[in-house]
Amino acid sequence: MLSIRQGSIRLGRIAGIDLYLHWSWFVIAVIEIGGSQGRYTSLVWSLLEYLALFAIVLLHEFGHALACRQVGGTVDRIVLWPLGGVAYVNPPQRPGATLWSLAAGPLVNVALSPIFGAALLVAQSLGWAQSMPDAYQFLWMVLYIDIGLFVFNILPIYPLDGGQILRSLLWYFIGRARSLYVATILGFVGAAGLVCLALWVPELRTTWSLLIAAYMLMSCWSGFKSARALILVEKQPRREGFACPSCGVKPHAGPFWKCAQCSRNFDTFETGAVCPYCGAQFPNTMCGECQKSHPIGEWATGAQANHAEQISATIANH
Repeated sequence: MLSIRQGSIRLGRIAGIDLYLHWSWFVIAVIEIGGSQGRYTSLVWSLLEYLALFAIVLLHEFGHALACRQVGGTVDRIVLWPLGGVAYVNPPQRPGATLWSLAAGPLVNVALSPIFGAALLVAQSLGWAQSMPDAYQFLWMVLYIDIGLFVFNILPIYPLDGGQILRSLLWYFIGRARSLYVATILGFVGAAGLVCLALWVPELRTTWSLLIAAYMLMSCWSGFKSARALILVEKQPRREGFACPSCGVKPHAGPFWKCAQCSRNFDTFETGAVCPYCGAQFPNTMCGECQKSHPIGEWATGAQANHAEQISATIANH
């Protein structure tokens, strides 16, 4: 997936979430504001239109972020860039929690559209189309931007919101890994379709279309690799005698935990949460399913708990 964290400017912090703006946003702003001058008699209205786009995208991303928090997830930043925005959310790895975190963004656009529509109707009733044509055109464009962003984002093409919502719905029926696998395959098809459509329709034969298609393809490839890795992990046997205190799922047996000190993989349940290579001890063990961490003693019961503590003490002494 394209990295957009680099080259981003920190604007501030809202509701505990760091807000960043990618430097390329300013370049595109100059191009877009210049290109929209024909709609208005003053450059000020073109600037206001672009700021309205900024605000709508920002509200959309905060919809994702606040919904993620509502279901117990975490979010640390939002980055705005020319192809939209990215909320770095980490919802609990459950289909329902992920679904709500994803759907909340487009729902913000749904909530905004009647507000913008009502403002346009009021302006129409007041005769702004004749007396204040710039303001009237601005309201039309804001409504158009909001609806356009909603329609585009809801397309069932990964990594758009619609494609990720589809993945969350499939998660209920075919599991976490295979749902991602199917969503990314459909994403490849959708991105290829966008390229074909852009080549077929002259109006869509723009640099934007190619950039969006490239972003989709790279995101799908990243998701596809993650899906294959998850499928391989899911095929591994589960370890008996242990279960996540939060979600109740048994951990996989194998070296799926990486030591933060020496960066080598090991099976934390075989060693009692102690790295067998460098001896680093870990107070908590993270669940691969729900991403929550607990002391390893809370994972095990009875004989398994005693065994884990004995192994940890033995390795620590050496």
